Amino acid sequence: MGLPSQKRTKSSARRRASHFALKKPSVAVCKNCEASILPHRACPKCGYFKGEKKVVTKSQIKK
Repeated sequence: MGLPSQKRTKSSARRRASHFALKKPSVAVCKNCEASILPHRACPKCGYFKGEKKVVTKSQIKK
């Protein structure tokens, strides 16, 4: 079984882990109601995805 031959220093470990940081999610705009949405997802406000009605939202059920 392989074992590390030397201790990984703090600076080396931090340099290696520098790529683990979280990135901000990209935000798209709904073409129907112009709300901010995550890309490749139906709009939670109007229920449209790629110009077609795909999801029935809570606000539409109450009407």
